[in-house]
Amino acid sequence: MMIYYIAAIAGIAGFLFGFDEGVIAGALHLLRSEFTISAFDEGLMTSAVPLGALGGALLVGRATETYGRRAPLLAAAVLFALGALFSSMATAVWMLTASRLVLGVAVGIAAMVAPLYISESAPAEKRGLLVSIYQLAITLGILGAYLVDFAFAESWRLMFVMGVLPALALLVGMYRMGDTPRWLALKGRTDEARQMIARIRERPAADPAVDSELASIRATALHAAGPGNWADLLSPTVRPALIVGMGLFFLQQLSGINAVIYYAPTVFKEAGFGSASTQIMATMGIGVVNVAMTFVGMHLIDKIGRRRLLFFGFAGTALSLGMIAVAAATESEALDTLAIIGLVLYIAAFAASVGPLPWVMMSEIFPLKVRSLGMSVATIANWGFNFLVVFSFPMLVGSLGLGGVFAIYALVCAIGVVFTHLLVPETSGVSLEEIERHLESGQPFSRLGATGDRLVTA
Repeated sequence: MMIYYIAAIAGIAGFLFGFDEGVIAGALHLLRSEFTISAFDEGLMTSAVPLGALGGALLVGRATETYGRRAPLLAAAVLFALGALFSSMATAVWMLTASRLVLGVAVGIAAMVAPLYISESAPAEKRGLLVSIYQLAITLGILGAYLVDFAFAESWRLMFVMGVLPALALLVGMYRMGDTPRWLALKGRTDEARQMIARIRERPAADPAVDSELASIRATALHAAGPGNWADLLSPTVRPALIVGMGLFFLQQLSGINAVIYYAPTVFKEAGFGSASTQIMATMGIGVVNVAMTFVGMHLIDKIGRRRLLFFGFAGTALSLGMIAVAAATESEALDTLAIIGLVLYIAAFAASVGPLPWVMMSEIFPLKVRSLGMSVATIANWGFNFLVVFSFPMLVGSLGLGGVFAIYALVCAIGVVFTHLLVPETSGVSLEEIERHLESGQPFSRLGATGDRLVTA
């Protein structure tokens, strides 16, 4: 049970990610009535979180190599608390934007390090499920934000300050944790690595299974002696992993998920939902679907494999976004129901597949020597495209209409099916060390797992 506890504590970072991205949805109409907000101001304020996260992801790559996986999560918890507090005290749009930028830095740090922390602690046969807890926590954070928006519908300050509570929970939880066995082994702290493996696996330190796992980790750590550098990411060995890591986040973000999350009430308004409270209630329904289907994805990810789940996810999101695009483009009231069905199906397909899998695979595919640097670049790609989608959404809707925007997102998802077929490996049940050996072999990365072989060692 210890590994589930570890995943749950690290997953609080995902809850904060979802909360701080989702809470703005119910606050926007209050902010518009209190402040003079132009379309540009709204786009910048709303996208401040992904913009700050871009900076956080850039900063944390090398820091995670030097200071470990635990310390950056503690720093992120402090930033989460400060950002939420200052957001609730803002008296001008620029102050709120700056506070959300701080929250974004915290999100960028946590979004890279939390999946890494879980992945490097988890056994291979449960790694997909456990890292998916992070994505589940994101969906719970989004749902929690919608519930807070509904509960404090007349006070945006109370909406924002509620983010302090999970931030404190993350700070206290991570303070009681140690670092990951793989980082400890990489730094030559073998005895500490042994103790951490024994603690996580709930076995005596002298257990042969602990010795076997430690020996495998140490062999890889010794092979990775010396710090990695940014140039290593472009080496023939690592480049296939970099393409997959960045490519999956590119496809995830340009599927339009954050436009839906941030602007779900606006989407419902376009579909005929009248009052702000009705729009938020409908958006809460989307949040429930998001959480429920994330559980489905967690159940399937280690059973049917990453590739098959990605095929289903990209096909489902392409189809459902196409439904929304058709309904929105015709502006027919008769098709409003089609738009809502498409939106629900889109969230379901995304939550079960396209949502969690880039986070899971990012934490698996990079060699130990450059794992944190590779994950840093992958998350930089994530936040860069996140910012692009959220910032551009109001302006794109103004010029292309909702139908045109969702048609673009549908095309991106269709491209995702082809990308998965050509480039994405099957990592389900394969140890991190075996994934690294496959990269070094020079075989096509997509061939990994093609024979159906599965390892059960961590």
